[in-house]
Amino acid sequence: MTDDRAHVDAHPSAAPTARGRLVDLSHTITEGLVTYPGLPAPVITPHLTREASAANYAPGTRFAIDALTLVGNTGTYLDSPYHRYADGTDLAGLSLDTLVDLPAEVFHVADATSRGVPAAVFHDRDLTGRAVLIHTGWDRHFGTPEYADRAPFLTEAGVRYLIDQGVVLVGIDSLNVDDTEPEAHGTRPAHSLLLAAGIHVVEHLTGLGSLPPSGARFTAVPPKIRGFGTFPVRAFALI
Repeated sequence: MTDDRAHVDAHPSAAPTARGRLVDLSHTITEGLVTYPGLPAPVITPHLTREASAANYAPGTRFAIDALTLVGNTGTYLDSPYHRYADGTDLAGLSLDTLVDLPAEVFHVADATSRGVPAAVFHDRDLTGRAVLIHTGWDRHFGTPEYADRAPFLTEAGVRYLIDQGVVLVGIDSLNVDDTEPEAHGTRPAHSLLLAAGIHVVEHLTGLGSLPPSGARFTAVPPKIRGFGTFPVRAFALI
């Protein structure tokens, strides 16, 4: 596996703007990166090299055109309803209103003693219309074998509570929003319930520890692809 720990351990890039500070919440995609065990790593190949392009342009003018082969579940990515349901909304059908500049509620549970994040964690805040971001601290293992071993997840009770509260998006800095261990028997209640309700899921976030519990604005936009359910995003927050 590609070791991305240097990216995780460093402070996430933060750029001051006239509106506030931008915090990058995405992992860097590199050739050979394994995001989810068992899925193929991305492959980058040249379609047109700079050397070959020189024949087509004026002296000193060169371009590179590269091909990228990857599965949608690579790096930090967003799941649309189509990922789980054949008749669900695909990436091309997602409204920008549900992806851009969302008020974010961040729940810092990195010190939790249980892997499953319970509903009680969310009880003290107004979550209607919000992006709920769950900071488990598990991103510290990203790119290592430990990342896939007994990772934190969102419990079904927690999922049902978030749906009842009318959240727009749920993000987590862990391997999966669901429990992927063998004892879960392949059930995926978080994906099944959230995506059935039209609530987007963003997995493999990083740097959530630098966000305040409330007040940040969250954005994660995938390409507009018809008939596709999951794709990497550049996720970020404005503080």
